[in-house]
Amino acid sequence: MNQPTGDQRSEIERFLRSGDYDSRFSAWPGNTLVAQERSGRDALWQALIAAVMHRAEGRPIPNGLPIQDPIASTRGKVEPMVRGLFPANEQEQVLALLERSVVFLTPDTIRPVLEKMMWLHSAWDLANLYLGSLGADLLSDEAPQIVGMSVETTCYVSLEYFGDTSRFSDYVVHEAAHVFHNCKRRTAGLKETRRREWLLELEFKKRETFAYCCEAYSRIVAVAPRALGSRAVGRGTGQECDARRREDRSRGVHRDPARGRRSSEWLEADPCPLRPRSKENRKCPGELASRGPGCHRGRDGHLS
Repeated sequence: MNQPTGDQRSEIERFLRSGDYDSRFSAWPGNTLVAQERSGRDALWQALIAAVMHRAEGRPIPNGLPIQDPIASTRGKVEPMVRGLFPANEQEQVLALLERSVVFLTPDTIRPVLEKMMWLHSAWDLANLYLGSLGADLLSDEAPQIVGMSVETTCYVSLEYFGDTSRFSDYVVHEAAHVFHNCKRRTAGLKETRRREWLLELEFKKRETFAYCCEAYSRIVAVAPRALGSRAVGRGTGQECDARRREDRSRGVHRDPARGRRSSEWLEADPCPLRPRSKENRKCPGELASRGPGCHRGRDGHLS
């Protein structure tokens, strides 16, 4: 294997430090732009995986997942949300999609996840997500401190998820809710029309608010199954969600691009907050719109 040149080393260091890179990969040789890009991407991916393995070395290794059947567990968590959002004849197809959409980042899964990730910056985010769950040093002080993220129809969740004791927090549901605006209906086996292309049409600036509401709703149903009990529990939901957002922001995790109304105000204003008002197809503004199919919390052509 040839040693990287000075320019290539600089690009590798830049990528590991920030997740940013030259999209033309001009530091790498190649007879065509495609060959040049392939060489550059491979070099950055190999450097990222090596950096993750090095920083994770010697860290305490989690003893596997604390759940025996991740698919059944995921289905149980997202089912209340799906039952409330979709008609009966579509629910099973959506549940079948979501129950297999969650990937927990463990020492056994992190390498294949990074190798298969299409977007370099999303791979960088996932690397930091995994390192954070081990208590290892992140690749950058500016790296987002997150427990989960969604890329197209896959939700990646760290093992920190199982240590969250908040009554109204469930990152699996939160990330699964983002699948609705990233996934086309035909992917789930549902009929698609020109006016109904995505599983749910969600206004761009309200997507995080929607995910928080789905998360809170699923926890209300789990904590207080009876309708009367659910109303009583729901009175405290907004305050806890606001506290969660404040904590996220203090850690540098900005989940709500709209920075709009508080979650408690949103819940109080709409008696059925999980049924978003229908909108015409909305495209992502500016830079995100030009970068292809969506994913949550990334820069490489995906939606927030």
